[in-house]
Amino acid sequence: MLKPNPSLVHRLRVQVHAAWLAARDPRTPWPARLFGLLLTAYALSPIDLIPDFIPVLGLVDDVVLIPLGMWLFVRMVPAEVFADCLMRAERAAEKPRSLWGALIVIGIWILIALLVAWLFAGPYDKTPS
Repeated sequence: MLKPNPSLVHRLRVQVHAAWLAARDPRTPWPARLFGLLLTAYALSPIDLIPDFIPVLGLVDDVVLIPLGMWLFVRMVPAEVFADCLMRAERAAEKPRSLWGALIVIGIWILIALLVAWLFAGPYDKTPS
């Protein structure tokens, strides 16, 4: 039986992870490493060249720049290096998610929210004494 075709988002996530792995691989040439690090930083960064709230253009930069950058990066990296990194990224994507990791992150966010509330509640607490 054929395995269902993964979604575009899954493939892009795996390819960006593979680009990150290839950029850190010593077999990758330095110009490609630098370009790969910049590409993965842009892909994972919440800061865009064109903000997403600008209609149409805000999303077009993500839809065009990241795949175009991946296309160029794959051609800059030796084929066997990228194939190895793509296989490693695919294996990492198949690993189960950690429930404990999610609970720890949620707990840290709750603690930060409580700390911020405690810090700001003190100066503005106007209860009569």
